[in-house]
Amino acid sequence: MTTQQTVPGPDRLVAGRYRLRSRIAEGGMGSVWSAKDELLGREVAVKRIVSLDDVPAENVADIRAKALHEGRIASKLAHDNAIAVHDVVLDDGTPWLVMEYVPSRSVAQILHTVGHLDPIEAAQIGAQIAAAMAVAHNAGIIHRDIKPGNILIASIGRDAGLVKLTDFGIAQHRADHTDDSGLVSGTPAYFAPEVARGAPHSEASDVYTLGSTIYTMVEGQPPFGADDEDISALLDRVARAQIRPPSNAGLLQDELLAMLTPSPVRRPTMAQVRDRLALLVATANRTTPEHVLTGRISRPDGHTPLWALATPEPPRMKTGSFPRSYVPAPPPQPRSTLAGAAGPASALVAAAGDSPKRSVWQQHGTAITIAAILVGILLLLVATLLL
Repeated sequence: MTTQQTVPGPDRLVAGRYRLRSRIAEGGMGSVWSAKDELLGREVAVKRIVSLDDVPAENVADIRAKALHEGRIASKLAHDNAIAVHDVVLDDGTPWLVMEYVPSRSVAQILHTVGHLDPIEAAQIGAQIAAAMAVAHNAGIIHRDIKPGNILIASIGRDAGLVKLTDFGIAQHRADHTDDSGLVSGTPAYFAPEVARGAPHSEASDVYTLGSTIYTMVEGQPPFGADDEDISALLDRVARAQIRPPSNAGLLQDELLAMLTPSPVRRPTMAQVRDRLALLVATANRTTPEHVLTGRISRPDGHTPLWALATPEPPRMKTGSFPRSYVPAPPPQPRSTLAGAAGPASALVAAAGDSPKRSVWQQHGTAITIAAILVGILLLLVATLLL
């Protein structure tokens, strides 16, 4: 016997309190909606666990327990650079997580638009995520799935440029003893080598996945590539720690390679990553590490990068937690800045080619005018000589 839930839609009231507005994200184990908390009158994001549809009744309790587990894990983390979880509710037998709502785009979406980021901008994002994860690690929380799709950049208003880490759906507390049944959780393209070899996730593997994420920001692709056709080959490269040497990291390269050290015991801690990246950015931008860790993403001139600001129709972000056996498709191949610039130019050329044919005067009017002036001057000179 399986369960069936009503498909949610705009204006639905969840748990008698949260009024749905529009769906803003879709993931392997949940959909995320913007909503209004009618009790407190504030905007929130609510995440519905969709995998209860067609799930055998005997498994429903486990899935509900995992949703409550995600809520408990995330609610233990209070940090400006982590999405806050406000509530966990049941509606029509389905668990929903109620979270802080931040109008934003994921770093994965931004990379799809701009190709790659400046190393100092990537270091700012990395420093703030490391700050949140240093607090998480102190609380015994391991994220296990840090990646560009789980890092949000606020895109409008006074919060534009604010960095937020989301999706603690497969997060684990150090004291947890849940049985993973031998399956590996996370996203293979960002795995630490020891995780690909079967070792459990740890604070050190979180450092590696953050390093892989920063690498992707500056290089435009993960350090091991993203191969959805042959996951075994990808995992083999990860297990062997065969990264592609970075070519765009610049001043960030030494810190990046330290995070991507194959041996987990030789990697810096998350707190060390936070401090080193903050100092690197502060030196480059002539500010203080404290400002780097508490401010918005900005260039050396103090302005927010254009990629962090809102677009008329930002692409729909994919976020959420995924089943243990989920193997994600690679992110879309990022378009280079040059390729993006070529598009509008091509459109202009095409538009010009489709325009009605111009008259001879429209095509050559300027040349005819100049010729007439020259003839007039020549006639005046001849008349003057004859006189």
